[in-house]
Amino acid sequence: MSTDSVQSPTVDVHAHVLLPALQQLVAEADPEGFGAQQALEVRRNGQESMAVSGKMIKDRWPQLTDLDRRLADMDAQGVDVQLVSPSPSHFYYFAGGELALQLARSANQAVRDFVDRAPDRLNGLGLVPLQHPDLCVEALEHAVLACGLLGVEIGSFAATPGGDRTTVELSDPRLEPFWSRAEDLGALVFLHPFGCSLDERLDRFYLANTVSQPAENAVALSHLIFSGVLDRHPDLKILAAHGGGYLPTTLGRSDRAWRVRPEAHGCAEPPSSYVKKFYFDSLVHSPAELAALVAAAGPGQVLLGSDYPFDMGSDQPVTEVTQAQLHSTDDAKILAGNAAALGIVPASARTASRTA
Repeated sequence: MSTDSVQSPTVDVHAHVLLPALQQLVAEADPEGFGAQQALEVRRNGQESMAVSGKMIKDRWPQLTDLDRRLADMDAQGVDVQLVSPSPSHFYYFAGGELALQLARSANQAVRDFVDRAPDRLNGLGLVPLQHPDLCVEALEHAVLACGLLGVEIGSFAATPGGDRTTVELSDPRLEPFWSRAEDLGALVFLHPFGCSLDERLDRFYLANTVSQPAENAVALSHLIFSGVLDRHPDLKILAAHGGGYLPTTLGRSDRAWRVRPEAHGCAEPPSSYVKKFYFDSLVHSPAELAALVAAAGPGQVLLGSDYPFDMGSDQPVTEVTQAQLHSTDDAKILAGNAAALGIVPASARTASRTA
């Protein structure tokens, strides 16, 4: 990295690592639950998409697991630092309590070990067992305090164990201690959907990704807004993948409901006002949509994201930001400044700030 990039590194906040040992652990510990999860994925995605995705993962295995390949790709993209999170396929929200906590701890340590191999190029996020709200604080503290990660990655909802189809939504009151502790720690909570409750309705044309991901983001963020989570925890740092999906630029109907429906009045302000309290990655695949996101949320709330190395990500995320033809100061914030403000910087920069 050049001297200039060390001062203001370009940071990609949406990049994944695959943890094969984690899959082996859950498959051996709960083969029935793991098998049911695999069957659910086939039902949700359809056989055609599952076959294409399987080949894609095989082809991109080096990017998902090999550090040298990752660093070379980062250099080619003009990315100095990645914020690495586990592949969302590792959520395993079907797991019972003891196994779920073991999986979270294993994932946290595995990400820490991976980041430690290139601490000036990588930062990390861990996992919490969202399906067990009573265990989330313990897993969060393990990720942040024990492993030194910057926060955790969560899904848009979690199905509770037992196959009864009940879910833990992000508005669930049992998650209040988790939101409170995340706020206290200054931990980043990365919202990344995996799977969609619409199931078979999206099992063709890859709708299970192209429609479900933005829809799930919109539902999850709406739960956070309407339930008043951000009113109670104003300093909470939530980063939404995929530009927040359908929500940030289509809140007129939500504002209308807040005004005229008493059951939609659980938040203190109109829902559109909360867009400027979330953070969003830039991965919307359209210059016009990125410009609209920046206009809605503000340039201080959008950060560079690639979804490395999956095929639905961006191979040139920096270029996609510049193609939106934003103001140069907005580009600088999205590519570097906003990440620095959140503490997503090389390890040497954190050390320097502590000793200054």
